[in-house]
Amino acid sequence: MTCIDADGYRANVGIILTNANKQVLWAKRIGQEAWQFPQGGMMPDETPEQALWRELDEEVGLDKHHTEILAVSKRWLRYRLPKRLIRHHTLPLCIGQKQKWFLLKLTQADSCINVAKHAEPEFATWQWVDYWHPLTEVVSFKHRVYLLALQEFEPILFPCDP
Repeated sequence: MTCIDADGYRANVGIILTNANKQVLWAKRIGQEAWQFPQGGMMPDETPEQALWRELDEEVGLDKHHTEILAVSKRWLRYRLPKRLIRHHTLPLCIGQKQKWFLLKLTQADSCINVAKHAEPEFATWQWVDYWHPLTEVVSFKHRVYLLALQEFEPILFPCDP
């Protein structure tokens, strides 16, 4: 069961995982040419941070001790699904996602990342990419949310020199 609000948005967390080189983890969905940041829906009894740890494990095989939280988005970021992806036969109707975004730093070796850790993985592979690279590949309906999250976290990861 997932959390869908009165406006039809499913509560979700988005994860931007960085490495020591300030690159971000970019993952390819199984059976698709679609690449994205790890993300996933919140359960009714979960806080955003609890959903973060569950999704991080489910999608990339990492535990809390593998990472450090650098930042959390100040507000929920929303995107609407294209009409062709809305499941009109399900209730409550979900028209999009509202996401709390987390900026994490990997504090362990890359070898700890394991997209095949669970029986039904979501990703086939992953790679480290430059910070802004996801904006060139993400599906169009998620582009604005990715831009807002990356813009919000940029000063944290790339602080200006005094």
